[in-house]
Amino acid sequence: MRTLAGIDVLLTRKQDLLVGRRVGLFTNPTGVTRDLRSDIDALRSLPRTELVALFGPEHGIRGNVQDGIAVASGLDRRTGLPVHSLYGPQKRPTGEMLSDVDLLIYDMQDVGARFYTYLWTLYHVLFAAAERGLEIIVLDRPNPLGGELVEGPMLDPAFASFVGEYPIPIRYGLTAGELATLFNQTAKANLTVIPMEGWRRPAWYDRTGLAWVLPSPNMPTLDTAIVYPGTCLFEGTNLSEGRGTTKPFEFVGAPWVEAEDLAEALNRRRLPGVAFRPVYFTPTYSKFSGQQCGGVQLHVLDRALFRPVEAGLYLLSILSHMYPNRFSWLSTSWEGKPPHFDLLMGTDTIRRQLEAGVPVPEIVESWQIGLKAFQEKRAGLFFY
Repeated sequence: MRTLAGIDVLLTRKQDLLVGRRVGLFTNPTGVTRDLRSDIDALRSLPRTELVALFGPEHGIRGNVQDGIAVASGLDRRTGLPVHSLYGPQKRPTGEMLSDVDLLIYDMQDVGARFYTYLWTLYHVLFAAAERGLEIIVLDRPNPLGGELVEGPMLDPAFASFVGEYPIPIRYGLTAGELATLFNQTAKANLTVIPMEGWRRPAWYDRTGLAWVLPSPNMPTLDTAIVYPGTCLFEGTNLSEGRGTTKPFEFVGAPWVEAEDLAEALNRRRLPGVAFRPVYFTPTYSKFSGQQCGGVQLHVLDRALFRPVEAGLYLLSILSHMYPNRFSWLSTSWEGKPPHFDLLMGTDTIRRQLEAGVPVPEIVESWQIGLKAFQEKRAGLFFY
């Protein structure tokens, strides 16, 4: 399959939308053309368009900042353009940031999971555009996990944060353009989506012919993105989610975990599409930096059958029962907010169910009504 991302469609078919415009670009290293030319360079080269400002999400405009670290605004060293950070005290573009702009363009690759913060940068950008009366163009890109499967509980607005601000499930099966259309039902911005060409809903990222550019420092491969909707949940616990290793989110463990025992307990469940291999790893930073950890690596054998959120819950359930005096939930860095796990899940119900020993199949069944309603709603958003 040959997929053209929205940026390629814009440059080859829709350049008239840019003529005479002063553009503010929301992007990062994933904002590239099919031949891996940066959006920044591509737009700067257009003779009748002026790129006047850059806006960076978590990890920064050049993708070099680690997770959770506030990014400073400043000047881009390569272009000399102002870079306005939207990951720090300010999550939504201000009037001052937008004062020289008459057209906004958004182009970043997400990974198909609700707690990936680029979604919520897009959400805030739409509201800023509406407040200022600015046109915004969203350049569409594939959902790396395909556009068919959805999984996980719907976000309860009482648990809204920058890892989830709108009621969607953890795995939502929409593209950025489709998400923007959903968010814009509330934001009411002057939105134009430039759809891809050649993408179909069942297509995983490695079926598009597009190169994988790291969306963030700990998302090195598509394999990482496939397990991420389940193993990112360990950010809300005192176990390592594999940051600081060459397999972030594919490794889960801690110094006090017996790797072989954990792998045996998980493999006895015969979860569809995945096998658990005992591993020992030593993170170079983040949790347990410099300490040997025991744990498991998730090997996805059939990604069509694999359900990452369900697998993550089995991991949590088994670990909390094997190590009741060691396992714990972590607080969040946001003042006054619930435990970080609850923000990732978008509800405190799942944590309470796990603590009460509710079997994972019952937990999964509990979110099916919400998922069914979401499935019906999202069908009206499809571009593909």
